[in-house]
Amino acid sequence: MKASDLFVKALENEGVEYIFGIPGEENLDLLESLRNSKIKLVLTRHEQGAGFMAATYGRLTGKPGVCLSTLGPGATNFTTPAAYAQLGAMPMVMITGQKPIKKSKQGRFQIVDTIDLFRPITKYTQQIVNGNNIPSMVREAFRLAIEERPGAVHLELPEDIAAEEVDDRVFQVVGFRRPDADALAVQKAVQMIEAAKMPLLLLGAGANRKRTREALAQFVEMTGIPFFNTQMGKGVLDERDPLFLGTAALSKDDFLHYAIDRADLIINIGHDVVEKPPFFMEEGGTQVIHVNFFPAQIDEVYFPQLNVIGDIATSVRQLAAQIKDKSNWDFSYYKRIKTEVESHLSKYSEDERFPTLPQRLVHLLRKELPDDGIITLDNGIYKIWFARNYKCYEPNTLLLDNALASMGAGLPSAILAKLINPRKKVIAICGDGGFMMNSQELETATRLGLNMTVIILNDNAYGMIKWKQEEMGFTNFGLDYKNPDFVQYAESYGCIGHRPASDEAFKEILSECLNTDGVHLIDLAIDYSLNHSILNVLLKEKTAIL
Repeated sequence: MKASDLFVKALENEGVEYIFGIPGEENLDLLESLRNSKIKLVLTRHEQGAGFMAATYGRLTGKPGVCLSTLGPGATNFTTPAAYAQLGAMPMVMITGQKPIKKSKQGRFQIVDTIDLFRPITKYTQQIVNGNNIPSMVREAFRLAIEERPGAVHLELPEDIAAEEVDDRVFQVVGFRRPDADALAVQKAVQMIEAAKMPLLLLGAGANRKRTREALAQFVEMTGIPFFNTQMGKGVLDERDPLFLGTAALSKDDFLHYAIDRADLIINIGHDVVEKPPFFMEEGGTQVIHVNFFPAQIDEVYFPQLNVIGDIATSVRQLAAQIKDKSNWDFSYYKRIKTEVESHLSKYSEDERFPTLPQRLVHLLRKELPDDGIITLDNGIYKIWFARNYKCYEPNTLLLDNALASMGAGLPSAILAKLINPRKKVIAICGDGGFMMNSQELETATRLGLNMTVIILNDNAYGMIKWKQEEMGFTNFGLDYKNPDFVQYAESYGCIGHRPASDEAFKEILSECLNTDGVHLIDLAIDYSLNHSILNVLLKEKTAIL
C-alpha cells in the first residue's frame, strides 16, 4: 500500500477523530489518503489556530489532538501551539510536510530544519525516512504524547516518502496501568497528616489531567481537610464545597495566602512546576507531601519532605483509607479565612456600572451558565479575576492557560470545546488584543455550523501590560491602539454581532446568545480602572482583620 495510506491507517488505529490544519502541496498524498478515511479534516485559517485546537482536544479528552501543516512557514507557525501544549501538559501530535529527501530540484526553497526547530519544545521530533517505519513511529509518538508528563510530539513526512509503496502493518495499541505508590511512602504520609495541626490540601494542574475527581472527593469527604487549587487545578472538585477555600490566583496579598501561610502541612496533589507557585517553601517552615505521577523537581522554593509517587487517584484512595486519627486537627482559622474570601469575592458582583467591571462579568457568566458550561480564556488581566472569582462546578469548565500563557488561544480553544461537546454552552472570553491574533477562526466556527458565543473585552489597549506599567510607576506609553468595528467584523464572517450599551443590555444579550443558534460575538466595553484600588483595599482589609 502507499505510505500515506499506511500513515492514515496508523492514525485510525490510534483512535484519531479529527485532524486540524492547513495542507500544502507536500501533503497532497496524505490529503488524498484522508479523503478516503473516517478521520475528519478540520480546515483552519491559520496553523496556530489548528495547533491550539489540537492541544485543547488533548486537554479535554486525555487523547492526543492531531494537527497538520506543510513545510517551512506552515511548520514554523506550529511553534507557539507546540510550546503551549508542552508547557501545559496537553497531549498533541504535529504532522508536517517536507520536500522530497531522496532527490531535490529546488535547493533550499522553504526548507528549515523543523526537527531541530521543535526539539526544545516537544517530547519527540523525528523525520520519517522510510515508509515502513511509519507504524512504529506513529505508535511511539502517541505513546509519548500521553505518557506523564503529557506534551507535544512531532513527525515530519517528506513528500517522496509519503508516495512510497510499503508493507501493510500497524502496531497494536497496548494500554498500561500506572503503578501504585510505595506502601511505606503512603504510611509515612498518613503519619505526617495525622500529626499535623492544620493540614491543607492543594490541587494542581496534574490533578486535573487524569480524572481524579472521584478519589479526591472521597478523600475530602472522609477527612474533612479544607482544600484550595491553582489556576489550572480549577474544577477538579466542586468549588461550592464548604471546604473549598479558594484559588491561588493572586500573590500573597490575597486572603487565601494567610491560610496557606498558617498551614503546617500541605498535601500537594498534582503539582506542576510550570505554574506560578501558590506558596514558597522555607527551611524549617511548612512541611509538604508531594503526591504525583513522578517525583518533585527540586528548586530553592520547592523541596518536599516526602514524595508519594504513583497513580494519583490510587494514592489518594490509599491515604483516605488509612487516615484514622484526626484529634490534632483544628480548622477554625480556615473557616474564618473562607468567610473573608467569600465576602471579598462578592464585592462589585452587583455593581451595574458601564463599562463593565471584570468582577461583574464573572458574576453574570456564572449565574447564566449551567454547571457544565465551558468558558475558554485567552490571556489578559481578566484571567486573574476569572481564576479568583469564577467558581467551577465540574472539571475543565474554565480553560485557562497558566503555563505558556499565550495570547490567541481563546477562540480556537472554544471552537474545539464546542465541536466535541455540541450540547454544552461554550463561551470564549478574549481581550481585544488576543482576539485579533486569531480572529480569522470565526470563519472556521461558522463553516462548522457551531453555536457558541465570543465575548471581546474591549479597552483598546494591551491592558495587562498597561496595568503592570502603571503599577511599576512608568509613564503610559506604547500599549494603546484602535480596534475595528467588531460588530461589522463579526457580521462579515456570517456571525451575529452585538454591542451592549448598558449592564441591563448585556444581560439580555448574553441570554439571547446562549439560547440562539449561530456564532455570536459581543463587543463588551470593559473597565479595569479599579484593579489597583481593589488590591490596595484588600491589603488594608487583610491587615485590619487578620
